[in-house]
Amino acid sequence: MTEEPTTAALREEFAATIGDGRASPWRAAFAAVPRHPFVPEFFRQDERGRWQRVTGSDPGYLRSVYSDAALMTQLDADGVPTSSSSEPGLMLAMLDALDAAPGDTVFELGTGTGYHAALLAHRLGGENVTSVDIDPALVSLASRRLREVREPGPVPHVAVGDGAFGHPPRAPYTRFIATAALRSVPVPLLEQAVDGAVIVAPIGLAVVRATVGAPGHADGRFLPFPALFMPRRSPGKAPDFAGARRLAPEPTALPVADVLARVRFPLSLALPGFSSCSWRSDDGTVTGVGIWTDDGSTAAADVDGYVRQTGPRRLWDIVEELAALFPAGHPAREDFGLTVTPDGQRAWYVTPDGPSWPLPAG
Repeated sequence: MTEEPTTAALREEFAATIGDGRASPWRAAFAAVPRHPFVPEFFRQDERGRWQRVTGSDPGYLRSVYSDAALMTQLDADGVPTSSSSEPGLMLAMLDALDAAPGDTVFELGTGTGYHAALLAHRLGGENVTSVDIDPALVSLASRRLREVREPGPVPHVAVGDGAFGHPPRAPYTRFIATAALRSVPVPLLEQAVDGAVIVAPIGLAVVRATVGAPGHADGRFLPFPALFMPRRSPGKAPDFAGARRLAPEPTALPVADVLARVRFPLSLALPGFSSCSWRSDDGTVTGVGIWTDDGSTAAADVDGYVRQTGPRRLWDIVEELAALFPAGHPAREDFGLTVTPDGQRAWYVTPDGPSWPLPAG
C-alpha cells in the first residue's frame, strides 16, 4: 500500500511515544502496521455528550487515529458504544505482558477492528494468530481490512463465535489475549492451552497475567495499570431504583459521594460487571449514587446517610465491607492475584490466603 509521507511520519512518531516510552519488541509492529485502514471512521463526543462521526475527510482525523487514545468505532441503535479500537499504550502493555515470540500460537478473544490481530501477525506470522468475535459484521470488516493491509505471509485466521469458547479447530495455543472485558478466565481456554501457556485478559478494571499449570489450573497477578474494555455482550436486568426507593432506608456511615471511586477496582472483583451512576443537584453537587448488577440487585445511597437495597444481593453491604478493608482507598492493582482450579476461581489480595472473592464460572 502506497502511503503519504505524512502518514508514515505520524506512524513512526506514534510507535515511539505510545505508553510509557520503555523499550519493547512490539514497537516495531506499531511502526509497521497502519492503524487508519482499520479505523476509517470513529465516533467522538461533543461538549453536550452527543456522538459525532469522524472520517478521513475531517480535520485532525489522522492525528486522532495516531494518538494514544481509544476510539469508539461502533454504536448500537440507542447510541451506546459496542466496539472500539483500544488505547494503543494499553495494547502495548498487554502485548509485553503476553511475552509472545515467533513460534508461539496466539488466540485472541475479541477481533474488533482487526488492528490488534494485525499487530500480532506482524511479529508472529498470520498463520500463528487466531481471532474470534461474536459480531459477524465486525468479523467481515476485520477480515477484509486484514487482507487489504497484508503483512508478508498469511493473514490471521478470523472467525465468528463467542471467544469465551476459544477455537478448538486451531488449538492448542501457547498464548491467549482478550480485548473484551471478562468476569473470569473462560474454562474452555484452559482446555485449549498447552502447559505453561500465558493468558492476558481484562478482569474487573485491570488486566491479569496468568500462567496455565496442571489441567484446569492457572495462577497469576494483576498488572499495575487500569483497564477499561468493552464487555462481552450478554443480557442482564436493568436497575430497579424505583423498587429500591419504595423500601425503608437503612443508615450508612460511608461518604457516599466518593466511596465508589475509592474502592472501584476491588469492587469490580467482588461484583463482576457492576454498574454505577450518580445523581446531582442543579449546581453539580452529588446528592446520591446508585449501583446495580445484571441479576437485578440494586442499591441507592443518598448523601444524607441512608441507603435502600433490593434484589437477590445486598450490594451496599459489599461496598461497606470493601471500604472497611481498604480504609485509605485505591489499593494497588498489583497487590491482587488470581487462582483458577477445577473447583472455581478466586481473586485475592496480597496472598492466596488473604481476603478473596469468588469469580463467576468462566
